Amino acid sequence: MKSHVLNLLLFASCISLFFAVLYQDTKRDRIRHFLKWFGILIGAAFVLGWIMYEFPRNPYF
Repeated sequence: MKSHVLNLLLFASCISLFFAVLYQDTKRDRIRHFLKWFGILIGAAFVLGWIMYEFPRNPYF
């Protein structure tokens, strides 16, 4: 994949699915747990990306 966002979506969905299957018993709870963790991972990635945008690697560029 060429896009970082697609890699982020794939990673977040795999991790969320793993946690949902590992920690929940019913289908309804798994879906809710998956959506909760998926949202947390995507939201955290965009917030951290937005924060890091303010601090470039080379400030003299």
